[in-house]
Amino acid sequence: MNSILNKAPVKRAEKILKEFDPNLNIIILKDTARTANDAATALGCNVGAIVKSLLLKSGDKFCLCLISGDKRCSLNKLKKKLNEKDISMAKPEDVKIITGYTIGGVSPIGHLNKIKLYIDKNLERFPKVFAAAGHPNAVFGISYPELKRLTNAETDDLTE
Repeated sequence: MNSILNKAPVKRAEKILKEFDPNLNIIILKDTARTANDAATALGCNVGAIVKSLLLKSGDKFCLCLISGDKRCSLNKLKKKLNEKDISMAKPEDVKIITGYTIGGVSPIGHLNKIKLYIDKNLERFPKVFAAAGHPNAVFGISYPELKRLTNAETDDLTE
């Protein structure tokens, strides 16, 4: 399992995490956390405390939405917010190119390209939330206010 910590995407996320707060650590899970339900089961927490990092595309622009694991991202709300006619989930190859992560391990930090981040206010229900750290078996726990500061994400109601 420690070999996961040596993977480049995980190291990238860990570096940013440690620069933000040396007390924050990456947790390596025995079982995959590829989905919010998988992560919640592995961590023994509420699925809503899992941060889904969803890359969305509008034209040639991308944004990352951090959504509570028990909610669905509202494309209609996002369209209104961004004043866009068409928004869709990014293709897996775009996710890899833009973020540097593969789906199932997309971290809210350490992206290869600068992208706008939005965080759903539903995550503030939990004292601690868990986000991917560059690999389906790697996560980190953080408070909602700290996650907002770490990501510099704009807060909004993004779910349906």
